[in-house]
Amino acid sequence: MTNNIDHDRLFKELISTFFVEFIELFFPQLIDYLDRDSITFLDKEVFTDVTEGERYESDLVAQVKFRGKESFFLIHVEAQESSQKWFNRRMFTYFARFHEKFVLPIYPIVIFSYSKPKREAISQYVVDFPDFKVLEFNYRVVQLNRLNWRDFLNQSNPVASALMAKMNIAEKERAKVKAECLRLLITLRLNPARMQLISGFIDTYLNLNPAEEIQFQEEISTFSQPVQEGVMQITTSWMRQGIEQGIEQGIEQGIEQGIEREKTLILRQLKRKLGELNFSLETKIMELSIDDVEVLGEALFDFSNVEDLINWLNTLTA
Repeated sequence: MTNNIDHDRLFKELISTFFVEFIELFFPQLIDYLDRDSITFLDKEVFTDVTEGERYESDLVAQVKFRGKESFFLIHVEAQESSQKWFNRRMFTYFARFHEKFVLPIYPIVIFSYSKPKREAISQYVVDFPDFKVLEFNYRVVQLNRLNWRDFLNQSNPVASALMAKMNIAEKERAKVKAECLRLLITLRLNPARMQLISGFIDTYLNLNPAEEIQFQEEISTFSQPVQEGVMQITTSWMRQGIEQGIEQGIEQGIEQGIEREKTLILRQLKRKLGELNFSLETKIMELSIDDVEVLGEALFDFSNVEDLINWLNTLTA
């Protein structure tokens, strides 16, 4: 499902946009001595692995000041979406070359976002002999598949809202987690661009099948009305983006499927709120334009009975 996803770009965009929030969530002790106003992201560094001949780019390097001091240090964040042998050695190589180039202390962090394996990831690189230890290099690890998403439900933090989608989730919980990610996101009241960044991240990693979509709708129906409306606006924007992408790619079948899916979701919402609808009403709804369907998705929260729905539909032809 995620083979064609640009994981590096998604994680780099998320963490660079919400860098302080990322540090606050996972490394609050670092926030205690970091000057928030001094953060500068450096150009990516390219390294060649001399043993394997491969080129690697560092993901994210921030230069920051120690709070209350004039001295700087670097925070190196690497996002890794697969388990690789000798990754610890590569982290040390990054550290050594950064240290050589900038002559600054370096705080190394790795985010492991893969689903498997779930064994604890290595967090150090050691060179030693029977009689003495030459080197012990340590780095911080955030291993998402070993984190319980429930532990982050009440974190008022946009990074928590996004990364819950990549934590340890049972298959039967996928729809619930997606709903909870969006519930948390709505409560944060971010600007539209940041809201779109996180909601897109969530939808990428929790792309639901039809059965899960039904469960997802049931989950969000338990939220308060303002939160329900916010979530509906997000899901409607996903649908519109899918249609626009389909237009750009010339995939007419995909466009039609996206529209039909949205109409079906709206019908399920109406039936849950108002009860069963007769065939005539269902037909009218399925014949609505996509713009009218989007308006209906917001208006239905104000309906108290079927008569309200009928009156709303009548205004379209008045």
